[in-house]
Amino acid sequence: MTVIRLTRMGRTKRPFYRIVVTDSRKRRDGGWIESIGYYNPMVEPEVIKFDAERLAYWKSVGAKLSDKVASIINK
Repeated sequence: MTVIRLTRMGRTKRPFYRIVVTDSRKRRDGGWIESIGYYNPMVEPEVIKFDAERLAYWKSVGAKLSDKVASIINK
């Protein structure tokens, strides 16, 4: 099953996340199919940027959103 979730980047105690499309069986930071945006919680205000067209496409072909991605996108 395809899932849209966060993959962690950045250094120790300074996380930066990419919003990626991946297979649900892969590890959190394993390979991904496509990167559709990013989320940076460490700056004020938080930076959230993603490609809405690609998100809509992946949802239309059956990709599920993780709980965290769903909450970030609805902000």
